Amino acid sequence: MAQGYFITGTDTEIGKTHVAVQLIRHWQQQGQRVLAMKPVAAGGEVLADGSCLNEDVTRLVAVTGQADLEQMNPYCFPAAVSPHIAAKLAGVEISLPLITSHYQALAAQADIVVVEAAGGWLAPLSEHLFMSDMARALQLPIILVVGMRLGCINHALLTVQAIQQAELPLAGWVANQVVPQQLAYLENIAMLKQHISAPLLFEIPYQD
Repeated sequence: MAQGYFITGTDTEIGKTHVAVQLIRHWQQQGQRVLAMKPVAAGGEVLADGSCLNEDVTRLVAVTGQADLEQMNPYCFPAAVSPHIAAKLAGVEISLPLITSHYQALAAQADIVVVEAAGGWLAPLSEHLFMSDMARALQLPIILVVGMRLGCINHALLTVQAIQQAELPLAGWVANQVVPQQLAYLENIAMLKQHISAPLLFEIPYQD
């Protein structure tokens, strides 16, 4: 069975896919067979056959070469809104057992499986399910992407606290510079290092 990692973030649009691609390439260079999974994607293009294709999934496919999109992305919704709203609009109920079974199928084919969440740790999947429930169902170590900008310390430490309360291991965190110039960037990094016991895996400079 493969080693899996669950990538979450301090918010939406803070670079989870970019980090996932970086990690996949790193492990591929070590000779590992790496597959990716984006269980839920909200915001996608409706294709001629009626299927939905999300941009993040496209980027993951480009680096892994996966052909079975249904397996890696069982839930893709056209509406670019919160997953629970997108699912309701599509008349679909998100099933954690289905997601778990898709993950296990991927894990049987790989050395490492990278699972990218949607939104942040408490992004809702339904009125009663949250992204954290998916992480608990998969029982994977967490990699936290911190969007480095004003307020990131609060967002990061609250997320770390929630991960600890879920009794899941935090494998590490990534500092992604999402603004061109963050005031006191080094001081923010130092504060996060002091209060997050998991290692800082790497830093990503701002990219326009």
